[in-house]
Amino acid sequence: MSELRNLEKGFTIWLTGPSGAGKTTLAVKLAKKLREMGYRVEILDGDTIRKTLYPELGFSKEAREMHNRIVIHMAKLLSRNGVIAIVSLISPYRAVREHARKEIGNFIEVYVYAPLEVRIQRDPKGLYAKALRGEIKGLTGYDGVYEEPENPEVKVDSSKMTPEEEVELVIQKARELGYLP
Repeated sequence: MSELRNLEKGFTIWLTGPSGAGKTTLAVKLAKKLREMGYRVEILDGDTIRKTLYPELGFSKEAREMHNRIVIHMAKLLSRNGVIAIVSLISPYRAVREHARKEIGNFIEVYVYAPLEVRIQRDPKGLYAKALRGEIKGLTGYDGVYEEPENPEVKVDSSKMTPEEEVELVIQKARELGYLP
């Protein structure tokens, strides 16, 4: 295995979008590509962090904000130490994402979009099926709040683009911003 290199200054790629939009798929493909390019990369997946650290937390606005603050802190530490942090997190509130941007510094917000019909078809966790049956309420992006980004650095439509096209768009933006040579 070739030696990985730290960047002088890392950065965070923040993937936001409702459940089923394609954040995890993009995060995995993006991490693979960046590692092939020789960079140190860490994926901070919101679901994995939640299940590992505090599975009983819940999904109230306050609980989500607390979860997001922890992820922001982790991404900040990684970025500060020359690692590319890829955050895959619904992060439904603009204020929290703006806080992340200010806190972390080198930051790329990527809005991972897919129409509701496509997300319902994908339904990787069965959440939309439960919401359609009325078994859960407040599903983000269905009957719960999701505040779309107003000015993300990148917007991808996973119903129209391949994951490889999405990866190239994000890497191109990282180069434009001077985060990658």
